[in-house]
Order: sequence, then structure tokens, then C-alpha cells
Amino acid sequence: MQQAQETAEPKKIPLHEIHVQAGAKIVPFAGYLMPVRYSSDMEEHNTVRNGVGVFDVSHMGEFMLRGPRALDLIQRVTSNDASVLHDGKIQYSCLPNDTGGIVDDLLVYRLGAEEYILVVNASNIEKDWAWISRYNTFGVEMTDISAQTCLFAVQGPKAAAALQSLTPVDLPALDYYTFKVGSFAEVPNVIISATGYTGAGGFEIYVPNQSAAQVWGQIMEAGAPYGIRPIGLGARDTLRLEMGFCLYGNDIDDTTSPLEAGLGWITKFTKDFVNADSLKKQKEQGVSRKLVGFVMQERGIPRSHYAIVNAAGEHIGEVTSGTQSPTLGVGVGMGYVQTPYAAPGTDIFITVRDKNLAAKVTKPPFVSTRP
Repeated sequence: MQQAQETAEPKKIPLHEIHVQAGAKIVPFAGYLMPVRYSSDMEEHNTVRNGVGVFDVSHMGEFMLRGPRALDLIQRVTSNDASVLHDGKIQYSCLPNDTGGIVDDLLVYRLGAEEYILVVNASNIEKDWAWISRYNTFGVEMTDISAQTCLFAVQGPKAAAALQSLTPVDLPALDYYTFKVGSFAEVPNVIISATGYTGAGGFEIYVPNQSAAQVWGQIMEAGAPYGIRPIGLGARDTLRLEMGFCLYGNDIDDTTSPLEAGLGWITKFTKDFVNADSLKKQKEQGVSRKLVGFVMQERGIPRSHYAIVNAAGEHIGEVTSGTQSPTLGVGVGMGYVQTPYAAPGTDIFITVRDKNLAAKVTKPPFVSTRP
């Protein structure tokens, strides 16, 4: 998910009018007009954490890659090792740039040995397409299916029960980061994936635009007995932040290395990829700053770009994302700090309205979402 400067006239997602009629507040986000909330962020957050909610995230980008050397291209441009994927498996990864930063973070879906889908952030669609195309010396057939594809994220502990009547796919049997292609809401060949950006469990449903209204309506109808509600981007942000999930444009960008961002686990030096040698050297030498999570010890809400200081008031970093956690009732956030201050349990201070308020470095997730 991406936060970005809005320059060109924002586009409308296919179900724009449905969201307007549902009372959504619409805001420009990542180049699109998106529902930010329908009721209140707190209510929508709790609906997903405790029950089930549905996000229309049709602004996201999808690229289809086909051909005998599709995997070779993916291995070249992504940091993770996609050779371990099997049909129906999904991988979180990133596109390293050639200056030590990150072009984007993304999901890699393996449909078959010669067929993959890459799911990218909305306002990086053109940038990512150009970047991947630059390295496509393998004759891979690339198709941007973003404009023809709607994506609904049905999230929460009641998601499987709410959706099961719409598909023959055994939803509870879908492991995290796997997917099935099957009938859903009477639409054939729908991708149903056990993924999401909330930490609350659930599924992401990829459907063609022409079937979007039908599928949305059936999701709402099937989920009604379970209290399903449409959810906006406001709650999406607080939900992902409680889990410590990175937001491109805030916590990672073209200037942050995956190793600084704690994404060493998706940076595999067992293969060659863009800028691998430089990142390997960085790993060997160590990084001078690290992305950490923190929980406020004093009353105050951390926000992006707030300064992080030590006990002596010396500047040691900056907040990248922050909010009042609806679940915990305290401020939580993420930010880059000098490496000596990155260990969990370290006392740091966040400058909020000219006051240095105590916080403690804490390894995300900040909330436990599974029994």
C-alpha cells in the first residue's frame, strides 16, 4: 500500500458510486479516489479485529508475467528467492533499486511454472512496470492487468465463515500466503488468496471489473449475518500499523535499504539480483540505522516525521508511521533510529509538540491477533 503526492487528476475505482451511496468519505490516495471511512476509524478497526470487514482496494496494481523464463526475470528484479514457490503459493518480496533503496514492495503469485502475477502498490504501477521491463531480456510476456482487475480484501476472524457459502473452495484449509483459483459468487476463475494487510486473518479476492459489483453485493449479503461492514483506508492504516507492516512511501522507499528496514528475511543472497553485491556488502559491514517499532510510555500520539531523540535530547532518528492504537489505547509507531538504539526494550523519546515523550522500542506486532 502506498502513500504518495497527488499530482494528476485522481482516477475512480470501478465501484466508486457504490461507496459514495454507502456514505463513504472519499479522498485522493495514491492517484485514486478512495473510501477513507464509512462510519468511524475506531468502529471500522474494531469490526475487522473482532469480526469481519471488506476493503475495496482495487487501486492496487497487477502484472501478469508469462513464458519459459518468467521465473528468471522475477529472480533478477526481486530480492526474495522465488524459486521456492510452487503453484498456489505467494511470496512477499521487494524490488531493490540500483542505489541501495527499494523501488517497491510486492507480492509474487505462482499460477504455474511459466505464469506469475505480481501485485504492486497503486502509485508505483508505472514506475514498477518501467523498472521490471528494463530488465526483461528474457522474452517474458508482460501484461498490465491492473485496470481490468478489482481487488476486495475481506478481513477478520469471521472472514472464512462469512464467505464460505460463496465458493466451493475450502477457505479454512487455505494456509497463510497460499491461494486457489475457483468459482466465487458465481464468477469462475477467481483468485482467492489467504493474504491481507491487517493481521486479522482473511482473504483477498481478485475479480474482473465486469463482475465486481456482483461479487461485492454477494459478499455483503453473505456476510450480513456475521456483521460485515465496508471498511476504509483509515482503519486499514491503523490495522497494519498495529502489526508493524511497512507502508511504502512512509516506512520504506527509494532511499531505504531492505536491510535497514528489517527486511533481511526477504533478501536472499543465494541468487543474483539487482544491486545484490552492494546489499551483501552492507549486510557484512552492518547498517547505521534500523527501522524499529515503539510503544509510547507517556500520553501522546506519534506522527510521521516527528523527531526521535535520546535521554540527552540528541536527535537519533525520525518517526515514519504512528497512530493511537485502537486496540491498546496507547500510541504506537515505527521509525528509523541509529543502530545502538534499535534493541527491543531501549528507552527513546518522541518529540510531540516540543515535548520529548518517553517511548520504548518494541518488536512488532504490537497486538496479538491469534489465540
